[in-house]
Amino acid sequence: MIVWFIAAFTAYFVKGLCGFANTLIFTAILSFGAANANISPVDVLLGYPANLILTWKNRRSLDPKVILPLAILVLAGSIPGALMLRNVDARPVKLVFGLVVIALGMEILAREYSKKRDRSSKWVLAIIGVTAGMLSGLFGVGALLAAYVSRVTENDESFKANISAVFIVDNTFRIIFYKTLGLLTPETVKTVILLIPFALSGLFTGMKCCGHMNDKIVRKITTVLLILSGISLVLKNL
Repeated sequence: MIVWFIAAFTAYFVKGLCGFANTLIFTAILSFGAANANISPVDVLLGYPANLILTWKNRRSLDPKVILPLAILVLAGSIPGALMLRNVDARPVKLVFGLVVIALGMEILAREYSKKRDRSSKWVLAIIGVTAGMLSGLFGVGALLAAYVSRVTENDESFKANISAVFIVDNTFRIIFYKTLGLLTPETVKTVILLIPFALSGLFTGMKCCGHMNDKIVRKITTVLLILSGISLVLKNL
């Protein structure tokens, strides 16, 4: 159980710092000794209060023009994602999505270093949004959501506020979905209760550290984590 405590603190420290990647860290640490079917439901329940806290803290930066279209796209993508989960071999899908995430992360990083900030195409954003919903519906991975939101927000507070709000919508869908599949059990809830103090302490520590860091540095760290999440998906499914 000590490994679970370490995973919860570390994953939500990163969440507090960058606004996402908790699932990547949490799963990466625990996947050597636990099945994904046991990890994901715990992470969804832990992530719910974390997303509520980040959304509330950065509530002044909430933008319905960002949240509503992406929430609709995520839910629309989650439906075929759930169907694919039952009928399609997941490995090649993860591999392709991993390559897409790496490409998007590299493009975002290039834009961070570029003096010219071009406006993203609405068609490109729509494709990223639907694909993000499918990826999240399939595997609970928020990498493409982060790629989308980073393209339509200008600072760290705006990024965290809007991505956390979308994660709340996504988490709500997944909690209902997992409950339907019988993956949310009393044992899952007991595990979450034990892990909540570690997750929240990690979250608030990450938020505190973020407050002392330059906004551009945080965005670059976020982008690097995005690229690493894509690399992780590719390496795990080669």
